[in-house]
Amino acid sequence: MTDVESSYYWRLMRRAIDRLDAEDGRNLTLAEIAEEMNLAPEHFQRLFSRWIGVSPKRFQQFLTLGHAKKLLETRFTTLDTAHDVGISSTGRLHDLFVRWEAMSPGEYARKGAGLTIRHGYGTGPFGRMLGMVTDRGLCGLAFCEETGDDAALADLAARWPAATHLRDDKALAPHLSSAISPGARNDLHLIGAPFQIKVWEALMTIPTGHVTTYGEIAQAIGRPKAVRAVGSAVGRNPISWIIPCHRAIRATGGLGGYHWGIPVKRAMLAHEAAATDFDGREQSAQ
Repeated sequence: MTDVESSYYWRLMRRAIDRLDAEDGRNLTLAEIAEEMNLAPEHFQRLFSRWIGVSPKRFQQFLTLGHAKKLLETRFTTLDTAHDVGISSTGRLHDLFVRWEAMSPGEYARKGAGLTIRHGYGTGPFGRMLGMVTDRGLCGLAFCEETGDDAALADLAARWPAATHLRDDKALAPHLSSAISPGARNDLHLIGAPFQIKVWEALMTIPTGHVTTYGEIAQAIGRPKAVRAVGSAVGRNPISWIIPCHRAIRATGGLGGYHWGIPVKRAMLAHEAAATDFDGREQSAQ
């Protein structure tokens, strides 16, 4: 798929998601939403299911104005009991096998000096992606459709300003493919302050299709009063999707922020909820 096609389909799917999420859109039939997207119903069904991962009907069941509150009521998990919903050990994702190596505080203080970081672009279920990799693993994953390529690159590169940054789409291709493939092995190189890395490790214990709150994360890392600092660390997560910062929401049921755009976060949460049943088992597109 070309970059132009990727952007086109993401914009089309975002329009469809926004329309289904509107108060007068929750009861739209397949034919009605397809007509609004200027597509035949069968074509829209196939395109939506292939791009988002589930059918419009199943997606519609989860993507509502109260979706985040519904997740809190039905799929909330406290991180100290995450094993009850599918986590066998701390630091292992429910749906991805991840091995990570954290940069030492001394290395972090050098702001990437001595590191060569390669970056490249690809396409995923939420549009255009930017990846960054060191010789130790993936260190950055951003979603560009809301921000644009240049802004996403500048954002990630600024976190390690003393590193040597090289564009290498070929080198990034297998990393980006692995990042969006359930069950694939992902080697991560976490580059952040010690407090940030603790937060990111906590995020990796939240199972697919479930959510937690910023307060729960603060409790899990032994800093119960540091909710704001946790929120900041969540927002600074450099490896989106694999480190699932989109699964952290406010205790009130609000989505909170998302560094790469709230529409992307909404789509991610609805995609995961629609793709799993309430026991956390993956469902096929219906």
